[in-house]
Amino acid sequence: MSNRRDFIKKTALGTLAMTSFLGFKATARNTENEKEIDLKKQKKPVIISTWNHGLPANAETWKQLKQGKPALDAIEAGMKIPEADPNIRSVGYGGYPDREGKVTLDACIMDHNSNCGSVCFLEGIMHPISVAKRVLENTPHVMLSGQGALQFALSEGFKVENLLTPEAEKDWKKWLEESKYKPVINIENHDTISMLMLDEEGNLAGGCTTSGAAWKMHGRVGDSPIIGAGLFLDNEVGAAAATGLGEAVIRTAGSAMVVELMRQGKSPFDACKEITERIYNKHKNHKDLEYLQVGFIALNKNGEYSGYSLRSGFNYAVSDDEKGHRMEDAQFKMAWDK
Repeated sequence: MSNRRDFIKKTALGTLAMTSFLGFKATARNTENEKEIDLKKQKKPVIISTWNHGLPANAETWKQLKQGKPALDAIEAGMKIPEADPNIRSVGYGGYPDREGKVTLDACIMDHNSNCGSVCFLEGIMHPISVAKRVLENTPHVMLSGQGALQFALSEGFKVENLLTPEAEKDWKKWLEESKYKPVINIENHDTISMLMLDEEGNLAGGCTTSGAAWKMHGRVGDSPIIGAGLFLDNEVGAAAATGLGEAVIRTAGSAMVVELMRQGKSPFDACKEITERIYNKHKNHKDLEYLQVGFIALNKNGEYSGYSLRSGFNYAVSDDEKGHRMEDAQFKMAWDK
């Protein structure tokens, strides 16, 4: 009797083990099939960048990409458009100065191999995105700052130029009359430009460039040049970038967290939304809440993209073969108080 009982137990255990094994093989097979389907559905190239000034930047990046230029060269070319536009008051030439009347610039760039280049607190150089790219290519470092960044730029052949336009100087002098520091975020869509790309080969890249918050303290650095805050990507997963009040993004490692949520299986929209709401929850009793605006854009390996912001008014530029170049409005948690 006991032999029969032992036989039944062993048979049951063997059947269970075989079932588990076959189930595992089926799951692995299904996972592989899902990956194959994902690759077949992969939409590329795709470019997404923040705000209205992302549209001409996207157009130039797209042009360069279609001409066969490498991803970082294409991003650099696109970013140089708003950097050189004096009418964009939050990026490069013509950007609002700090409280001492000096235009200081931040930028970073990152490729699919996680190579990074960054500059911050840089003065007198028209195209900080180009200097950031040279840091990536020609130094063993990720970030150079201040005078060190300027010295490096000069050694690379860049020329010092006056970036304070008469219009920006006039606005600065008007601000000096009261000298009250209060960030003006989300006004007339003027803010950092952050760009993400999935190229023809299915690889990710990204960049950010900005003149930072108007009337900031001399020496202030925002999130834009910080890998993991203003920009982050993992070529196995996706990419994310931020805009808005840099201090809030830095406190939460915003872009890195968006990518990590996509790694866990969340869509670009859900990942952007969750981190935006996390920032709100951490700042709802903070002195910055009065003027807090933060937005994220995200792009995954399948070419799916989205954006989300804390408050209304955030939009982003998208470029792909399906619909060409266009602006899209981000969903948001709350409207600005009237």
